Amino acid sequence: MRQLLWGVASAANQIEGAYDVDGKGLSTADVLPGAKDRHKYIFNPKEMIDKSFDYYPSYKGVDFYHRYKEDIALYAELGITCYRMSIAWSRIFPKGDEVTPNEAGLSFYDDVFDECLKFGIEPIVTLSHFEVPLHLVKQYNGWADKRLIAFFERYCKVVFERYRDKVKYWLTFNEVNSATKLHFHSGATIPEKDTNLEELGYQLLHNQAVAASKANKLCHEICPKAKIGCMVQYSPVYPYSAHPEDVLEANNFERDRELFALDLFVKGKYPFYSKRLFKEKNINLDITQEELSLLVEFPADFISFSYYMSLSYGRKEIITELTNGNIFSGLKNPHLQSSEWGWQIDPVGLRFALNRLYELYQVPLFIVENGIGVTEELMDGTVDDDYRIEYLRQHIEQLEEAVSDGVDVIGYCMWAGTDLISNSTGEMRKRYGLIYVDTDDNGNGTYNRYKKKSYYWYQAFINDYLTREK
Repeated sequence: MRQLLWGVASAANQIEGAYDVDGKGLSTADVLPGAKDRHKYIFNPKEMIDKSFDYYPSYKGVDFYHRYKEDIALYAELGITCYRMSIAWSRIFPKGDEVTPNEAGLSFYDDVFDECLKFGIEPIVTLSHFEVPLHLVKQYNGWADKRLIAFFERYCKVVFERYRDKVKYWLTFNEVNSATKLHFHSGATIPEKDTNLEELGYQLLHNQAVAASKANKLCHEICPKAKIGCMVQYSPVYPYSAHPEDVLEANNFERDRELFALDLFVKGKYPFYSKRLFKEKNINLDITQEELSLLVEFPADFISFSYYMSLSYGRKEIITELTNGNIFSGLKNPHLQSSEWGWQIDPVGLRFALNRLYELYQVPLFIVENGIGVTEELMDGTVDDDYRIEYLRQHIEQLEEAVSDGVDVIGYCMWAGTDLISNSTGEMRKRYGLIYVDTDDNGNGTYNRYKKKSYYWYQAFINDYLTREK
């Protein structure tokens, strides 16, 4: 049985800031407005992309770009053994289609990785975490254009060669199953009027799957000791009742939103039910035999996933009160409590998720996001976040139960190390971190860091785990 990695997680566009520093180009994340405007425009990017807003959260993030040594020192004190982070593609290739990379961007991540390794922290690196150079949207319409596959491959080759001695775990795309629904946010694409949106979503997913297979191939060639995985948002889907149609609807819901992508990225082939699905939805994809062969030959080495909640689903006629969620929502489960943002809290669901995914795919699993967002205030230099401690304790207990069940788990990264900009809402007040960052929804504040009570709990837990495992 492997010794688990324990860490924290973040994304470049939510923490780095310095959006135009040292040659970085604009990315898709850099045009997303702050909380008061985001919901209006996030699903209408055609209006948003050239509009000026009062505040862009990614411009400042939490200033990790200038404070990474301070943050990594805090992580070292915390005792973590891994840090899941991402590279901003637009720092390496500001426009995305250049031939020569930006040396200043490469040097920045050299420094970040070196700082992590100095403290024995393993970098877990996502290549594209809801961040694509904006030029690729304006010039090519993002992942709708297969030319992005070659641009992504070039980017991967550069970073694999540069960091092959520093990074042992790579992830291709963040929550890649969202590409079928979030065409701009995940697929960097602005749909044209009268587009078959479902067809577009599956084409985006296909193109990213091909790009991921090419990245997998490159990684194995350039970094033979490294592993490269896919990353999905996964929430187990419970039938709303024992009614046979509820069971069938829940099964179809899980297939559509989660398992379809995993079949492509891990099994390397389209699921058996895709023929009927595409026929009924009038979906015709641009797929070549060469691409299908590539998917089979170079699948992901492991599955990484975010887990925040479970979902419930059933017959259309009983769909009344829906819950909020991370990408997808479902029916309100009366047996579960919800967070302040309506995300249902289900620790046992994590054990179920781990067993379900391992049973279906038989590859190692890595939980790279799990946490709770709460409105918090700094009091006397700290936050007494007992609710976060209880959330982490209950989820980690279920993770350990899954390991005892026989599931092969690489590690666990809680979301997040420091507070950061919420991806879904563009807010700072939705705080996830073990470390409080003094800034608000409009970027006001000192940006100073303060340890929360949960920081010390997680520190003690990791120390106890590592002591037990020696």
